[in-house]
Amino acid sequence: MSTKKQKQKYVPRRKSKREKRMKVAIYVMVAAMLLSLFTSGLAFLI
Repeated sequence: MSTKKQKQKYVPRRKSKREKRMKVAIYVMVAAMLLSLFTSGLAFLI
């Protein structure tokens, strides 16, 4: 193996805009799910 290939392995790859957007979308969905669980729990208690 050449040293050039070894160095490329250890360089952390930058995340693309698409990956960032997917991550944000997942966080938003999880937050919405938790909020809906919380509000349905409140509705059940009242």
